Order: sequence, then structure tokens, then C-alpha cells
Amino acid sequence: MKITFATGNAHKLQEINEIAAGTNIEFVLPPEGFDPVEDGETFEENSLIKAQEAARLSGMMSLADDSGLCVEALNGAPGIHSARYAETAQARIDKLLGVLENIENRRAKFVCVMTLVDADGKVLFQTRGECQGEIAREQSGVNGFGYDPIFLIGNTTMAEMSEEEKNEISHRGRALKEVLEFLNK
Repeated sequence: MKITFATGNAHKLQEINEIAAGTNIEFVLPPEGFDPVEDGETFEENSLIKAQEAARLSGMMSLADDSGLCVEALNGAPGIHSARYAETAQARIDKLLGVLENIENRRAKFVCVMTLVDADGKVLFQTRGECQGEIAREQSGVNGFGYDPIFLIGNTTMAEMSEEEKNEISHRGRALKEVLEFLNK
């Protein structure tokens, strides 16, 4: 079964296909022109916007995720604005480390909301995955993407984990496992 995955991020597509390996499901990129306006105020709203746009363009069942980093000391920021917190991935990391420089409370969580819609855009399933951790004082590791080099679980950043280790505990891995369970019922 092929399902459109509502993203332009090839790394996210690869990651979810790795998590789905061994199932009869293959996720594919949406057609050219996929550029939804993410103007929702929650992960849930933005995930739905993306899923419905992918379904409209592809005419297929579509899955979208909206995810981000929520830092406790920043009242949940950058949250739904995580990808737009600064111009580049490195600039986002640098900005966040700078803002948190003199803050002791470094608790944070990655959040991922996934929404599955049918070819007409009707919601079939929605779920939320979270991964608790904290923000490191400096970046470490070369794997993963986004904020992975500064997101600590225990004494290890997500960027220091193998893809298999990360997929087992990540917010996206947890949410996708629930979607796959729903699809395999």
C-alpha cells in the first residue's frame, strides 16, 4: 500500500520508511506543488492542513506530521515555530543555546502529531508522540537532523544515537508506530 507522506523533507521520508520497514506500507512524496500554508495554532491543526493538502494533490490516502521542540523554560517555544526559529538548522541550534545560556531548567520535549486522511481529506486517525529530554549545553553528534545535536536523553544526544536507537524512542517513531497499528487492524 502506498500512502503520500506530506513533506518536502526527504530525510523525514527516509526516516518514516525505515520505521515502517517490514510492513506492506510505502510512503511517497506528494506531487510537485505541495506547499501548504501552515497557519494553524497547534501541531494538530498544522498536521491536518498538510495531510489534507497532500490528499488533494495526490488523490491518495495521506499522512502528515507536524513536529517541534518544546522547551519548558521558554513556555513551550519554539514549538510549532521550531523549523522557522532561525534561517538554518545551525542557526536554530545557536539561537536556542544562546537563549538558554544562563537558564538552569533545560527540560524539553520533542512533539510529533500525525494525521492520516483518506483520499478525500477526511480524518481517519490522529495521534501524538512525545519524547522527553533536555537541552544540552553544547552540541554533539552527527546523526539525525534539526535539534538532534542538542537534545539529550540521559547523557546522549539524539545525534549520537544510531537511526535504529533514535527511531525506537523518538516522538516521530512513537506516533508512526500508532499509525501503523491503526492501518494494520
